[in-house]
Amino acid sequence: MSGLCSERVAIVTGAGRGLGRAHALALAAEGAKVVVNDLGVGLDGTGSEAGPARLVADEIVARGGQAVAHGGDVATTEGAASLIRTAVGTYGRLDTLVNNAGFLRDRMLVNLGEDDWDAVLRVHLKGHFLPLQHAAAHWRAEAKAGRAPQARVVNTSSGAGLLGSVGQGNYAAAKAGIVGLTLVAAAELGRYGVLVNAVAPAARTRMTEATFAETMAVPGTGFDAMAPENVSPLVVWLGSAASAGVTGRVFEAEGGRITVMEGWRPGPTADKGARWSPAEAGETALKLLAEATPPEPVYGAR
Repeated sequence: MSGLCSERVAIVTGAGRGLGRAHALALAAEGAKVVVNDLGVGLDGTGSEAGPARLVADEIVARGGQAVAHGGDVATTEGAASLIRTAVGTYGRLDTLVNNAGFLRDRMLVNLGEDDWDAVLRVHLKGHFLPLQHAAAHWRAEAKAGRAPQARVVNTSSGAGLLGSVGQGNYAAAKAGIVGLTLVAAAELGRYGVLVNAVAPAARTRMTEATFAETMAVPGTGFDAMAPENVSPLVVWLGSAASAGVTGRVFEAEGGRITVMEGWRPGPTADKGARWSPAEAGETALKLLAEATPPEPVYGAR
């Protein structure tokens, strides 16, 4: 390995399995000291066990790296604050935060219960906001003390948050919110030396094993296009000092493909210079839509 993250201290949330585990191992392989956070919940967010985080931390140490497990709930103020304290208290600094924790409770909108809505928004969106807020406060204090950080935040969105996904209204809303949070954080925190980006990964994990049940290997290579380890190299680079100047961007990552996503921007427009009547507004909207690029289809609606 190149030692891209040598001497850096990284936190990865939801790192007990799947993408988070792959990110933690990849960061450690590049020299980072890693705080492995995982609450150890089931696929639907119920239950809790310390084992997954501890196993990944032990695996990193067994490979010659440095890691510590953290089992706190990052969607609580104390859990998020404890996470940052663990990194700084154990290793003396914090350089990279990878927000990845989450789970699913899929339902069609007419069957989606309020508890399922709240639980998914809580773990994904609030579980991004609170660690980011506490890490940002630490980095702001460092900057004001004259110790300008080269800090990095990598948030985890999803194609569901960018395009929508049938049966995942709660998840899609949370992941779209993470994109908005990423853009605001990038704009607000750059003055303190903090760069903030997001990835929208596609990989086989507990949450997607039904979708990606078959091993998708490139013929003749054995390359598994849906392995979560394929996403981690981009996350490692974004979490390193090498990504200087890159902030407020969203990347899709799947298999051997990396795509820079281009979000909302003004398209066709019309300005009457006065108030439209409803009929005029409708006629104008239809003309503008005829000139506009059609949206990508929602996942599951193709």
